[in-house]
Amino acid sequence: MSTQNLLIIGQGDIGLPVTNKFAQDGLLVTGLARRKREHYDLHNDATFMQADALTLSADELQDFTHMAIIVTPDDYSASGYQNSYLAIAQHLAALANQLPNLSRVVFISSTGVYGQDNGEWIDEDTVPTIPERKASQIILQAEKTLQQGFGNRTIIIRPSGIYGRERLMRLRKAREPQKEPVAATHWSNRIMDRDLINIIAKVLTIAAPKPLYIATDYAPVTTFELGVWLSEQVREVPPTIDDKKTAVTGKRLHSNIPLAWLDYPDWQVGYRDILRHQA
Repeated sequence: MSTQNLLIIGQGDIGLPVTNKFAQDGLLVTGLARRKREHYDLHNDATFMQADALTLSADELQDFTHMAIIVTPDDYSASGYQNSYLAIAQHLAALANQLPNLSRVVFISSTGVYGQDNGEWIDEDTVPTIPERKASQIILQAEKTLQQGFGNRTIIIRPSGIYGRERLMRLRKAREPQKEPVAATHWSNRIMDRDLINIIAKVLTIAAPKPLYIATDYAPVTTFELGVWLSEQVREVPPTIDDKKTAVTGKRLHSNIPLAWLDYPDWQVGYRDILRHQA
């Protein structure tokens, strides 16, 4: 472990806690972001690099052995994804042959790259059908770009819907007294943000990672079932079914995350934690 020199590109809601976790564990870690250090609650033992990932040179990256790319676009348009996910992947992949010390590149992608939308079961061997959403197509292209550049040094993590104590969209909807009707059977999947942080840390440092991880919990659920359950927990009126949305949609993800890595193996455990925390 002492020979690892970690670079975390992106210091947002996931990247910053990953950097801090490594620093707390005594590892050599650098967090990279475009804004100044004072904008981030960075651990004292972490190094900070203020830079745009698109301008990084091979010399600046020479000492790093492990890298994680955890970025978000400046805006959620197709061009926003093009200028972040894809542009960074293209720039780094072009430097791959000049970085002999870099043994692992972990890219945080999305399960949105799976275009399947008829309730199919998806596992790590499933080939994505082309997603309708342009942004998801761009993320898939970024994956392939890194794989072409870095080969088997590339590890892809595809998280499902990230939720947590500060990510409360579903809970806010459950608290609404007047709810929009929902689809009868739209399958959804999720991962607690703190579990995702631990997953990234594991994948970045374990001896022999898989080439692909589907970072999701062990319990796909329909949005209707989830909405009813959450409404009951907060003592609100449950949603009703939209009679015009009777087709089976969404997808069901088979997690290939070891159960021992998850503190929140299903959505009920996760939301009970959030509700206790709020109480």
